[in-house]
Amino acid sequence: MKAKSPKESKIQKIEHVLPGYTNTLGTVFGGKVMEWVDIAGAVCALRHARRPVVTASIDRVDFHAPARVGHLMILDAHINYTGRTSMEIQVQVTAEDPLTGDQFLTTEAFLTFVAIDQNCKPVEVPPLLLETEEEKQRFAEGKKRKEERVQSRTNKHT
Repeated sequence: MKAKSPKESKIQKIEHVLPGYTNTLGTVFGGKVMEWVDIAGAVCALRHARRPVVTASIDRVDFHAPARVGHLMILDAHINYTGRTSMEIQVQVTAEDPLTGDQFLTTEAFLTFVAIDQNCKPVEVPPLLLETEEEKQRFAEGKKRKEERVQSRTNKHT
């Protein structure tokens, strides 16, 4: 299977924070942000695998700052790591005040997706073609997170 550059699957998605997406404080619900993160991650994984994908895990979600009604949410998703059938996708969410252009980081998340066939069985994904030092570092960090997830599951079953 031919290796693919992370650049080939990188995506950017923009959402507008509407009143129905917010709590009584006027800030966007964390669950709504998580929904957008999952969709952005899935699209990135789908573009890499060129097969249907399912969310296998959400490793962590860090909320750094709240976004408010009227803000634009800019979701950047890129692939960090590939295993045999799985892919780690990192999603960073930046809020933008469309009236001033001011931007700030609101959320970061790491998700794992698995490519599947028509019978919902895992299938191999293309390896990553790592061209830059940053891509190599992200791959190494993603591999470490995968090993920690596997170890955590092993510890729960013993």
